[in-house]
Amino acid sequence: MGDTRQHGQPEGDGPAREHQDTEDGARGGDGRGNGIGDRVAVARAGTDPLHVPVMLDRIIELLAPALTEPGAVLVDGTLGLGGHSEALLEACPTMRLVGVDRDTTALERSAERLAPYADRTHFVHALYSDIPRALDEAGVSGADAVLLDLGVSSPQLDETDRGFAYAHDAPLDMRMDRTQSLTAAEVVNTYPVGELTRVLRTYGEERFASRVARAIERRRAQGPIDSTRELAELVREAIPAATRRTGGHPAKRAFQGLRIEVNAELSILERTLPAAVSRLGVGGRIAVLSYHSLEDRMTKRALAALATDTTPPDLPVPLPDRQPELRLLTRGAELPTDEENERNPRAQSARLRAAERVRPPRQ
Repeated sequence: MGDTRQHGQPEGDGPAREHQDTEDGARGGDGRGNGIGDRVAVARAGTDPLHVPVMLDRIIELLAPALTEPGAVLVDGTLGLGGHSEALLEACPTMRLVGVDRDTTALERSAERLAPYADRTHFVHALYSDIPRALDEAGVSGADAVLLDLGVSSPQLDETDRGFAYAHDAPLDMRMDRTQSLTAAEVVNTYPVGELTRVLRTYGEERFASRVARAIERRRAQGPIDSTRELAELVREAIPAATRRTGGHPAKRAFQGLRIEVNAELSILERTLPAAVSRLGVGGRIAVLSYHSLEDRMTKRALAALATDTTPPDLPVPLPDRQPELRLLTRGAELPTDEENERNPRAQSARLRAAERVRPPRQ
């Protein structure tokens, strides 16, 4: 997806620990004004002002140091409109991009946007869990940097016929990949109440999941629920009046849960993180932008597990083959600045984690 995202509010774990280290790397150059840092302003100025990529400066600071060698490969697993990739292609003029997205419309638009870099780009229609296949299709064995900007993109939110937004009336769709069959309408109208409750509670983190599911069951008995407006109003009525007064739109959690179910987002992310890291070379970096606590916790666990010494605690010395594969580049989850939140409200729930491969994969 690759540009601005919008979700519920995830958890944060504190400030960046290695901000200075990665900033210094991004500023590298030969002293004559042609280092990466000198091109960042140019890259930022070239992005589409209508779709500002989230935490763009920080993403460049984190990933550009791994993309300085001629032919270095960036995999943008959620390409979207290509805003982050455009900036990195500009900042790192010898790197190559493998752009992956499950949304064919996004691939078409980003290919048009990135046409000036056509000799350095390769696009693949795939889930981001298929990063190894995408690299194989591009004819490269590994990646020097991987970017995952999770969630639903601005175009998907803004195009009312996609059915992602409760603010617009549209068919209940919510498919990121419109070639798949499962839609939100099918989930809402065919899932048993117990399954609906699970989806709303687990993926939407909805306190009143059971009440909402039972309300859906009663309404669909009268006829199919087929529009976002009808569903949003139904959810609003099912949630206690006192709760409706705080926390934003009453339907936002239900819509989040349905979208995650339709697109299998968490199960795909669970497969993606180890697959992506496995193709990173030593010195390669991965950055993950997430937008709700479920994604952020999954990312945190996956990166932390590979950044941990797994030598049994009863041994007196660390075992060489149990040493960490990754070095964390962020302490906890980094947050957008207040300035960015004011400029780009959809960045407010973003959480960024990043790591660098420091040794080959454990055997």
